[in-house]
Formats: sequence, C-alpha cells, structure tokens
Amino acid sequence: MARTATLKHLAERLGLSVATVSRALAGSPMIAEGTRARVAEAATIAGYVPNRAARALVTGRSGFVGLVLPVRGYGKDDPYLGEFVTGLSGGLAARGVDLFLAAVPEGQSELSVIRHIVETRRADGLVLGRTIEDDPRVAWLAGQGFPFVAHGRTLLPGLVHPWLDTDGAAAFAEAFELLYALGHRHIALMSIAEPMTFRRHRAEGLAAAAARRADPAVRIETVATPRFDRAARAAAVGRLLARPDRPTAVIGLFDGLALAVLQGAAAQGLAVPGDLSVIGFDDIPAAAQVPPGLTTFDAAVADSAAAIAAMLMRAIEHPAAPAETRLVVPRLILRGSHGPAPAHRTDKNQREDHA
Repeated sequence: MARTATLKHLAERLGLSVATVSRALAGSPMIAEGTRARVAEAATIAGYVPNRAARALVTGRSGFVGLVLPVRGYGKDDPYLGEFVTGLSGGLAARGVDLFLAAVPEGQSELSVIRHIVETRRADGLVLGRTIEDDPRVAWLAGQGFPFVAHGRTLLPGLVHPWLDTDGAAAFAEAFELLYALGHRHIALMSIAEPMTFRRHRAEGLAAAAARRADPAVRIETVATPRFDRAARAAAVGRLLARPDRPTAVIGLFDGLALAVLQGAAAQGLAVPGDLSVIGFDDIPAAAQVPPGLTTFDAAVADSAAAIAAMLMRAIEHPAAPAETRLVVPRLILRGSHGPAPAHRTDKNQREDHA
C-alpha cells in the first residue's frame, strides 16, 4: 500500500522545513509566492491531504467560511441563490477553504446565529447577503473586527465596511432611457416594502434619470408589496394593470416581480410588448424562457460571488488592510418584452384598439 503523504515527507522532498511547508499550504503571505506555488504543486502530485484539525491548531483558522441563510425566502422565491452559492463555494475551494451554510429558523434572528458563529470561531469569515439600509449584522461584525464581506451596501452613517454590489442605480437609469426613447412617459416601478438597500439604489437611479429629462409628461409611480407575499403581489399587479390610466411600461425591482407583471398582463389580455412593456433585473433562467422573453439585466451573480470569495480571503489574511469595496456594472439583456409605447403605434392600430 502506498504511504500517505505527510508534511514531513513534503518538506524532505522539497528541502524545506515542516513549518515553511505548513505555512505555504495555508497561503501565508509570509512565504514567497513562488515557494507557495512549488509547495502546492508538490502536494498535488504527492496526493497530500491536509489534516484540518492540525492546521487549525497551527494557524488558528477553521478552514471554513459561513453563509447565513434565513429559512424563509431562499429557494423558489430567490432563484439566484444556487448560482451565488456555486460561485462562492468555487471561489473558496480554489483557495483551500470550504463553505458552510447556516440556517436561521423562523423566529430566530440572523444576528444571533452570526454571534454564535463568531464567538465559537466556527468560521474564519462570513458572507452577508440581503443588506438593508440600517443593517445590524454589518454594524456588529464591523465592531467585532471579524472578517466579512457584504453582498450589497448599507446606509449606516460613518461606517466603512467591505462590500460588493451591483450598480442598480445605473441599471435602472439605463432602463428608463431605453423606455423613454421608445415613447414611454408613464412608467411604474414594481417594488418591495422591505428596506433593502438595493431597493433604494434602484429607485433612486430611476428617479434621477427621469429628473434629468425634465419632461413634465413623465410620470413615475411605485407599487410596493411584501417581498414574499405572492398573493399581495398578484393583487397589486392586477389593480395596477386594470386601471384606465395604467402605465405603458413596468420595471420590476427584480425578475420575480417582472414575471408577476407578465402573468398579470396575460390574465387581463394585455399584449406584451404591444400594450405593455416590462423590464426586470437579475436574468434568472426563467427570464429567457417565459414568452416573449424578459428584457432584463445580467448581474453576473456567479462571478460576483467568486469575487466576494477572493475579497473575503484577502480580509482574513490581511486584517489590517483597508475595507475593500467593488461596484459591478450589470449588462442589459434585450429580449422581447419591451417595445414602443402604445400611443406611438400607427393611427390605424389605435383605431382598432378602440373599435
């Protein structure tokens, strides 16, 4: 039977000390990059499997990064999660770190779970999702000096923290300009009631773009419902589209809301995009599958998650470094759900509509 490779065997083969090999495999910045690469290659060839418990004793690290998931909301109501976890876990695995998911049962606060993870040192760092404007998780972790990266920003005054976010303000300004050029002057934003920071940025981007046009004919209205209340969402969409003065275009804060608008339009016999244009955000798989194809924005979720993994590892390895931030520009995906405003169709079509 072949002998199992050990740190000592690797050190002898490379002519290095056991301590140097151990630090190199742990990714220590104290070891030259070339040495780290040489050790990693030798370990792969030898089939070396690190003893996580022994490494934890040497480095003081667990080798895990945590992602805390409230039980409610993820899954079918949050389809981007699979793509995010795939990108995050892949980015961590490339650095020899594993991801664990910590569930937050209903009735328990997410902060209490985070406190337990930090105080028991079950993880070397944390990834936070769904940041809100005044986020107690971010404030607490920053106060503890514990490594973390937030997928999204907060509006906490004076608090600098590491984050990666998509530029929702720029995206929604681009959506407005696309619709404005097609003659749309009455646009609705289908939004949520919860104080998520991305809601604020996207709404502000839409409002700022409309204000820059300084066109008195432009009307922007917002309809908001609880994020995970599908019945309330469907009812609100039904009321909006049944009005005689319904908007000619609706922008969904994210694809789930835009898809609800498409369903509501179909239920009322409205043609998309002939009677109503619809735009979403996130480019979830259903966006390309639902007729006539949802115009939306690709937020590069998997790539963003992999970038968050790299940012978090830098924060873990260099705790004194300044907080790293990154703003990702989403890409507009043009499909079939947007078109000219109904008032800009031919006179013949308008006469037929009112016949």
